Amino acid sequence: MERVVESSVAVAPTITPAATEAGAARQPGLLYGRITDLDGATYEGRLRWGRDQEAFWSDYFNGTKDGNPWTAYTPGPKTSAPFEIFGIKIGGEDPSIRLRRLFMARFGDIARIDTQLRRVEVTLKSGTTVTLDRNAAGDIDDGVRVWDAKRGIVDLDARGIRTIEFLPVPSLAAASGRLYGTVRTRQGDFTGFVQWDQRDGFGIDTLNGRTADGEQALRYDAIRTIARQSRDSALVTLLDGRKMALSGASDVNQNNRGIYVDDRRYGRVLVSWDAFERADLRIDDSGPAYDDYPAGSALRGRVTLRDGRRLAGRLVYDFDESVTSETLDASLQGVDYNIPFRLIAAIVPQDRDSSAAPRAAVILHDGGKLQLERTGDLAERNAGLLIFADDRERPEYVPWSEIERIEFETEHF
Repeated sequence: MERVVESSVAVAPTITPAATEAGAARQPGLLYGRITDLDGATYEGRLRWGRDQEAFWSDYFNGTKDGNPWTAYTPGPKTSAPFEIFGIKIGGEDPSIRLRRLFMARFGDIARIDTQLRRVEVTLKSGTTVTLDRNAAGDIDDGVRVWDAKRGIVDLDARGIRTIEFLPVPSLAAASGRLYGTVRTRQGDFTGFVQWDQRDGFGIDTLNGRTADGEQALRYDAIRTIARQSRDSALVTLLDGRKMALSGASDVNQNNRGIYVDDRRYGRVLVSWDAFERADLRIDDSGPAYDDYPAGSALRGRVTLRDGRRLAGRLVYDFDESVTSETLDASLQGVDYNIPFRLIAAIVPQDRDSSAAPRAAVILHDGGKLQLERTGDLAERNAGLLIFADDRERPEYVPWSEIERIEFETEHF
């Protein structure tokens, strides 16, 4: 992603006249919204980020938070502000820098995005507003393609966008079906909508590689299975029974960025090429609709400390996540998990039942249990919890190292 160059000059959109696609159908899983540019012109229709990137409500919008509103509750003495002598920085580190966080939310959880010269305001369905740093790399930089019924296919540069409002999908010109299947790994199987190499999610997208006969571009809607042969090759079985050994392209070698699977049990997982064994694929509809993503609510629960004390109230996890639609991010043997907190019943930072140490236990409301590596949001560098008890004005801070167990309240809709 390119770094945004600040400018108050609107960038003229690129418009392609032929916007219509054959057929008419409702495609509820596709991104849809209304965009207003700096001149006040509006564009409404199906959306795709960066022309060929995020296209579904289950895809994630990423950025970097501009500061941290929870910094005021940072425990301990504040470090002194750094100063410079002859260009050399001297002094302590600013806590707000140490607590700077990345932002990641499913498009289905977002109500609108407002852009400014230096900041991006993301308003979630819950009403929570998150401010992002416009000068840090993020998905807003990539621009948006709009299938506008009146204007045609319009490519909007990020510098020309003022607001993006997300809306439920009306009847649309039919788009290609979506890739769905079961991805098998060393640690288990994941089933749901699939995006190959983090990008290809439509049946008309192509899997690229090389055979003895030359370059191949195979449409996913013609593929039955993809099986990893080595770090640099895969065996593809087509619907007509033919088999092809592909190599020589990032789609089928160690440069593959991973395979996303929207597994209902976990939210979304990213399977690395090293962990991947086989994918059994088919084409399905467009997936969950915008209204299938409920507005998140405040994260609440009970915390048991190692000394036996128990605390309860509204929670801020790792000085970052405070809403049930936000995700817990951690890994296990080459699979990255992004689990919405609404799916999580409990977290045990050090799982004594694990046969492989060190592990943390994540217990789901459906009864499932994951023993995950202590990485990401489960790592030792976790900043701990803020617990806002209902009868207190200020929260109590608990370091990650002192937590025995966190139990989350069940979300009711």
